[in-house]
Amino acid sequence: MIRFLFPLLVFFTLCTVQGLKAQHHETDIRALRMASNEALKSYDHEKVLSFLTEDVLTTTGAGTLLSGKEALRSYIAQGGDSQMYWIRTPSEISVNDAMGLAWETGSWKGYDPAQGPDPVIGGRYSAQWTRKSGTWKITSQLFVTLE
Repeated sequence: MIRFLFPLLVFFTLCTVQGLKAQHHETDIRALRMASNEALKSYDHEKVLSFLTEDVLTTTGAGTLLSGKEALRSYIAQGGDSQMYWIRTPSEISVNDAMGLAWETGSWKGYDPAQGPDPVIGGRYSAQWTRKSGTWKITSQLFVTLE
């Protein structure tokens, strides 16, 4: 009887450990998202870029595809003195611990303090995260303007 129960015990233990790891990674990604939102709100563009891989792909809410961190840096600079900032709110994060990949999806809102406290634009987004060298970074992100 023990011979049959032992493999089941090992299987359920491994499943529990994998579930806890995925939950830990999800918590890490949510914390990184909050830090990214704070950097956006404080206009700390270099901090915002620090959450991205060098070869990040970004599709803006209007459909412009930007390839690489430098392209995104230039795109941000084109905004000039704009005081717009964006807040992303994740609704789901799925983690594949074995591959070091995660998928995040949620809603985003754009704020212009000169126009008041309410968002002036918004939509949905998805982000692909990768964990290289133990650190989660965004490797691809897609924003769609719906509001």
